[in-house]
Amino acid sequence: MPNLLLELRSEEIPARMQRKAAGDLKKLVTDALVEAGLSYEGAREYWTPRRLALDIHGLTARSADVREERKGPRTDANEKAIEGFLRGAGLSSVSEAQVVSDPKKGDFYVAVISKPGRATEEIVSDIMPGIIRDFPWPKSMRWGNASSKPGALRWVRPLQSIVCTFGPEHEETTVIPFGIDGITASNITYGHRFHAPEAITVRRFDDYAANLEKAKVILDAERRKDIILHDARDIAFANGLELVEDEGLLEEVSGLVEWPQVLMGSFEEDYLSIPSEIIRLTIKTNQKCFVTRPQGGETLSNKFILVSNIQAKDGGKEIVHGNGKVVRARLSDALHFWKRDQGNLPDLETLTTSAAKFGLDLNKPLDQRMAKLDALDVTFHAKLGTQGARVARIRALAKELADITGAGAALVDRAAVLAKADLRTEAVGEFPELQGLMGRKYAVLQGEDASVAAAIEDHYKPQGPSDRVPEDRVAITIALADKLDTLIGFWAIDEKPTGSKDPFALRRAALGVVRILLERRIRLPLLATTQDIDLLSFFHDRLKVYLRDQGARHDLIDAVLTSDADDLLMVARRVEALTAFITSEDGKNLLSGTKRATQLLAAEEKKGTVIADSVSQALLKLDAEKELFAAISSASKDASDAVAGEDFRSAMEALSKLRGPVDRFFEDVLVNDEDAAIRANRLALLRLIREATGTVADFSKISG
Repeated sequence: MPNLLLELRSEEIPARMQRKAAGDLKKLVTDALVEAGLSYEGAREYWTPRRLALDIHGLTARSADVREERKGPRTDANEKAIEGFLRGAGLSSVSEAQVVSDPKKGDFYVAVISKPGRATEEIVSDIMPGIIRDFPWPKSMRWGNASSKPGALRWVRPLQSIVCTFGPEHEETTVIPFGIDGITASNITYGHRFHAPEAITVRRFDDYAANLEKAKVILDAERRKDIILHDARDIAFANGLELVEDEGLLEEVSGLVEWPQVLMGSFEEDYLSIPSEIIRLTIKTNQKCFVTRPQGGETLSNKFILVSNIQAKDGGKEIVHGNGKVVRARLSDALHFWKRDQGNLPDLETLTTSAAKFGLDLNKPLDQRMAKLDALDVTFHAKLGTQGARVARIRALAKELADITGAGAALVDRAAVLAKADLRTEAVGEFPELQGLMGRKYAVLQGEDASVAAAIEDHYKPQGPSDRVPEDRVAITIALADKLDTLIGFWAIDEKPTGSKDPFALRRAALGVVRILLERRIRLPLLATTQDIDLLSFFHDRLKVYLRDQGARHDLIDAVLTSDADDLLMVARRVEALTAFITSEDGKNLLSGTKRATQLLAAEEKKGTVIADSVSQALLKLDAEKELFAAISSASKDASDAVAGEDFRSAMEALSKLRGPVDRFFEDVLVNDEDAAIRANRLALLRLIREATGTVADFSKISG
């Protein structure tokens, strides 16, 4: 079967956009082909800084013929109905329609519409201009003389050429010459911008990829990443070092080069006095280079690894020299920031009021920065006030939370007032990614308690599902206070997430609270803390996501989670116990019996059947119903006592004793007895089953 090769070559595409753009191209093209009636065996996308490519193999040569029968009105319908039917079916008169007889409905018209299949070349030629013109780039541009005309092509960077060939695997291919804004698809591409700028004629994917590699272009991004990673490891090892690996940087660098050449540079060892995190971020952010460390060591070495797109004649000496100059200049700035942050601010006399407000010691650099943050009235949010006001709120909330987390009040207070201080440091001003971490380093330098220093860094955590959760009680307290203040504040001004939009990362904050409470086993009454049932519902949504990710069944979560449940740790423990119970044999059997009872009860309630307020033992006539009443009375007490003691597994075990009595009840007892009083009493007995099981879960919501 034929294969289709497509390449869109342009000026350099930003590295962060390449992988998604290649995936978008694959989806847009294959979806359009399938919608047009074609099928294919497989498709794979490729990308380099200057091209998006698509290899579709096993593509059918033409779409199938389509025959469709469209039912119309009765033959005696009014003229307008018949005209509308003919117009919609593309028929000029009723003579072109068939008449079909139905014994019940009479005679009616049927249009038989036949659509012949189309050649794949024709389909591709039709769909590609629209796909290119409407391509979903995050940002795009116009260029050249045509850019001033209405409807001019927009692309992420100027589009230079298009390759589109189609044909069998071992025969000649043809070019599908569609055009867009003066660019016509052909079988001509170009290799490396500097090493091989000459035109390359291609037929199909195999020779396309091979010829590009001869022209110093490695098409496969994963292979470029692999080359960079292994060459970087090798050059580091050869120098007695090891590479500090960085997947994000590796992905970015592989999108900056078509012919990766790995080189090693260096900087003066004096710069190693700067914290490793600053060195690494400086070199990564400014030069897209990797750092190294001694083998088995923790601190960095003064050697860095860069990736060039050029195979230089001098072995890369000038490239290394140029990168080294920039790295040294940036590290010089970083060293300046690092030293300045440890010194006094020049305007201490203006900070006394702020210092008094937060109990700060203006002899300490980090305290000075916190006072400065407050004195400058730095805005946190237009409707939520300044950063200083926010710190005051976090401080007050942390004081309340300390009683729950068991953290020392004095340490919590100190951590709260210093948590945001590093926002006024020059290091964080240059590298916002280091907020918290730099605060910890400066706190250690000025002799703060280890718990306070840890809390300054960790109160931002966890920042994602794979990020670690704080361990120190002080850090846990400040982390909860920080996230809860954010959520309470934005809920108060009605700035809630909508759909996929969450500009203030409130879902992440709520999930962080959920993870801290569950993973650190903290009992926090969220409703009492937040005073907002809608916000509690938001926490419930995040809890469901978290528990499902942990493997919990959604129906078991729903069975346990009530609208007013604000102790999330208890909810999680109930789900855990219910999961273990419901998969046991007793659990399965009890579920079956109780669901039958609750469903029958619900049906009678819906019909308005009279149900007794309580069970009358005098009306229990049969042994099976007497036995069930006694079993429920015993199991309810045992389950309630176990729940009160937060022993949910024992509560489940107590309820499991209902299994036999429930089964016998339904075998021996007719609930809807002719005697209305007996019927009402037996329905009341079923209600006791629902109430008993309801102490641990709503069994009616459990599937199975």
